[in-house]
Amino acid sequence: MASKINQADFIDINSILNGYRKSWYWFVISIVFFGLLGYVFVKTHNTEYSVHANLLIDDDEANPLLSSMDLGGLFGSSTKVDDEVFVVSSHSLLRDVVKQLGINETHLIKEGLLEKSLAYPQYPVQIKNDNDVADTLTTTLMFKVSVDKKLNADVKVLAKGDKILQLKDVKLPADVKTPYGTFVLDTTQYYPAGESLSTVIYLSGYGASAEQLAKSIDIDLVNRKSNVIQMAIESENVAYGEDILNTLIMLYNRKGVSDKTQQGEKTLLFIDDRIRLLANDLDDAESAIQAYKQQHGIIDVEAEAIYQTERRAEIDKRLLEAEADAAVIKMATEFVNNPANAFELVPVTMTNEALVKTITAYNELLLSRIDLMNNAKNGNAALRNLDEQIAAMRKNVAISAQKAYENAMIPVRELRAEMAKTTGKLGNVPTQEREYINMKRQQEVKQALYLFLLQRREETAMMVANTKAKAIIIDEAYALNDPISMKPKLAMLLFLFIGVLVPLVLVYFKNKLRTKFDTCQEVERMVDMPVLGEIGVDKSGSHVVVGASDTSSSAELFRLLRTNLLFILNDTSDKVVLMTSTNSGEGKSFISINLAMSLSLLGKKVLLVGMDIRKPKLSEYLGVNAKFGVTQYLSSDKISIGDMVVNDPRYGDLDIILSGPIPPNPAELLASKKVDEFFEQLRGMYDYIIVDTAPVGLVSDTFTLDRVSDATIYVCRANYTKRSDLSFANTVYEQHRLHKLSLVVNGTAMKKTYGYGNK
Repeated sequence: MASKINQADFIDINSILNGYRKSWYWFVISIVFFGLLGYVFVKTHNTEYSVHANLLIDDDEANPLLSSMDLGGLFGSSTKVDDEVFVVSSHSLLRDVVKQLGINETHLIKEGLLEKSLAYPQYPVQIKNDNDVADTLTTTLMFKVSVDKKLNADVKVLAKGDKILQLKDVKLPADVKTPYGTFVLDTTQYYPAGESLSTVIYLSGYGASAEQLAKSIDIDLVNRKSNVIQMAIESENVAYGEDILNTLIMLYNRKGVSDKTQQGEKTLLFIDDRIRLLANDLDDAESAIQAYKQQHGIIDVEAEAIYQTERRAEIDKRLLEAEADAAVIKMATEFVNNPANAFELVPVTMTNEALVKTITAYNELLLSRIDLMNNAKNGNAALRNLDEQIAAMRKNVAISAQKAYENAMIPVRELRAEMAKTTGKLGNVPTQEREYINMKRQQEVKQALYLFLLQRREETAMMVANTKAKAIIIDEAYALNDPISMKPKLAMLLFLFIGVLVPLVLVYFKNKLRTKFDTCQEVERMVDMPVLGEIGVDKSGSHVVVGASDTSSSAELFRLLRTNLLFILNDTSDKVVLMTSTNSGEGKSFISINLAMSLSLLGKKVLLVGMDIRKPKLSEYLGVNAKFGVTQYLSSDKISIGDMVVNDPRYGDLDIILSGPIPPNPAELLASKKVDEFFEQLRGMYDYIIVDTAPVGLVSDTFTLDRVSDATIYVCRANYTKRSDLSFANTVYEQHRLHKLSLVVNGTAMKKTYGYGNK
């Protein structure tokens, strides 16, 4: 038969509920505690709303005018939206938001014992201070202000949790002098006239407030393939959240426009400088031509030059283009090699694609440095690394430009040689005319470059005038209709549910972890042997609770136990009942005494024998003594049964035989044949013999006496006997080591029943 201890055939719901009923006070305490906790939570946590805003980052920054003139490199590459997320959430931008809205001051108005609300944008009491204080303040100051109807205020100032100043009954406006500066506390136009109020004002530096704001705002892309940035902030005051997001968007767009305008203006300055230089060179060239014509008396040189150069027009055109391109590359080379232009954008106006890509990449690094300088402090590691990259790349640009210039000069030299060859064939052309043509060609190169830069200047000016923000506002800040915080009723229900759940869990784990039992029903589920009954805890203090006229609960339970025992002793020869347990202290002797008393009340001849010869208790419990006991009887042939029997009037017709002195060889005495003879004689003298034996979990004496018994009662005790001891008792039952083994549960909680009650 499988042990019940290792089975879970059914769940005794009633037993589980009874276990929880016993801990009812834990439920009361828990529900009250969590109910109060829920009330405090509801009062101290205001309803919060989620405020959102959405931006579309314009990733196509190429101006249509610039796409055809190779000036895109002057203004950087296309926008990287991931970088824009960083810019939007940058510390410097958030600091500007804090400064513009003045939200480094937080005003909380007390509306009751526990309730506070955020006052924004209108608040009744303000703290005036020098702007430098907010720039340099390194800790958050808390001003607790209570104002009465006469505008007299009590002020307490705390820093880092420590009180640094306290003022009593000061008239507003009032100077508040602290180690962090002097502040003026005064009412505003929104102060409710003739009323008193309490408010708490938190004053932080712009930097600290920006850090806190960064934790409050959630800024991210809608998804990795999207150019849409979504922003969200949670706040109990919708206007507060909306102003923060709208101001953040405004400052971000303003910064973007300012950066691009600044880049365009720098480009205009560069072009203006080059135009000024070319204008001087062009003027010199034209003056030289005029002087040459006057010197040599040449009247219509242009007509003659056209006539002489008809056959070499194509060569001359190609040479002009090649020389112009080489001149542009040379200007870029000189610009790069000039130390004064170390961190200036390099103009890209040549046709050499390789050089254009190199200069464009270099300009992108310079633009990244400009953005980083706007957000980073001096000595920033990233800025140093970027400066090193720019220096290295500038050398590469200079080398590339020099090589490009050398390469550009190759076709120039080739065309010049071809031109010289063609010119040589014109032997009739006067030397003066050839010199004039060369001078004219130099003037035309400079004039073409001058016109080119004038065109670029107009295009750049148009781009600056049409500069637009990077971000397109999809949704200005708006609040969701439903609050995100838990509703007060739901919060209270949740806390009350936790109040019920906590004791449920605690009691459950307490029951799972405990090693002992406390009810008879638990024992019945854990063992296979029959349970004769249970005996409740008796508070009378007496070892004998059964009497002829006794109607206590204990006496009634022993009567019920007696009835169940007689059902087991169903044969007239069944007389000897052994009483045992696993360990001492489980009430074996107590059960033995009162069960024997209960049997004697039936008018039967009953004998109570003490055979726990190692640790006898009957004499102590019953308050009787005898000249001879069982150990003396078993050790001597001169003692008879009659010499041992004690009949005390206090116990009616119950006969008692005590165990006697503790022998040196208890096991051998109990194994002797005289024990068999002893019980054979007792069977002829008594109707029932109750034998108080030793615990089976400690010694084997009871197993030795099993040969003379007809039944065995195994006593366990609630909240004392371990579950492992019940497992041992169940094993004894399964192995049939004791006759008709049954169980009695001692020490259970007394239960009142109809017609009966506690003694």
